[in-house]
Amino acid sequence: MALVTLKELLLRAEEEKIAVGAFSVGNMEMVMGAVRAAEETGQPIILQIAEKRLKNSPLPLMAPMMVSAAKNAEVDIAVHLDHGLTLGCIDEALAYGFTSVMLDASLLPFEENISMTQKVVEKARAFGASVEAELGVVGGNEGDTAEHKILCTDPTSAKIFTERTGVDALAVAIGNAHGNYPVLPELRFDILEQIDKTVATPLVLHGGTGITDEMFRRAVALGVRKINIATASFDHLAKYAKAYTDTVDTPDYFTLSAEMVRGVYDNVKRHINVFSML
Repeated sequence: MALVTLKELLLRAEEEKIAVGAFSVGNMEMVMGAVRAAEETGQPIILQIAEKRLKNSPLPLMAPMMVSAAKNAEVDIAVHLDHGLTLGCIDEALAYGFTSVMLDASLLPFEENISMTQKVVEKARAFGASVEAELGVVGGNEGDTAEHKILCTDPTSAKIFTERTGVDALAVAIGNAHGNYPVLPELRFDILEQIDKTVATPLVLHGGTGITDEMFRRAVALGVRKINIATASFDHLAKYAKAYTDTVDTPDYFTLSAEMVRGVYDNVKRHINVFSML
């Protein structure tokens, strides 16, 4: 179909009252598995990579592959920079053709978050790209060792933030966290409902790994239109690769590669079906 913007996909998701899956990738097999799942289900997806992951998966290698995969896919796909921390990285992603970027300035004071986000919106608009931002603090960590305490998003502040910045998507904190949850999280659906009633901007749920299908569906019913899945895909790739190498004395690359693709494909397909309310 086409390489499209995040905004296009979120508007479509709002009309259908579903969520679009945003799947983090770190190598060729992850890209292939995610795209295969999207094509088989006929549902659009978002391919994304976080700035903190670029030390393992350099942007000059990943970006052309992600953009090319989206352009040649049989479904619409947006290519997104997740958790951009520096303006330099955001500039680089836009130059490579990413159709969406996220500035994560959530740890900064409110006014500084707004100011930084406004700069990114201006940059992205020049490329015709969409912008996601975060308000409140999603727990866990995004590829580093620093653990962040959860700070739930304030609905009134969210309204002010989205109106002043003009972002296309807002990541909210309602008890969700990055990485694997040690115990099932207690999501604040009451806060999510208040935000949905207060804010016109499509909402994003980070930290999707480990959240139950029932929780996903409830979040979608309360206005979440983009859901991030990262850790689950990385874990599935590693699990399928290990299962193969444990069964043979001399593993070969081609079978190993196919198993890594299959691991990501299975995980992405399952989540697509949940997010599409199937």
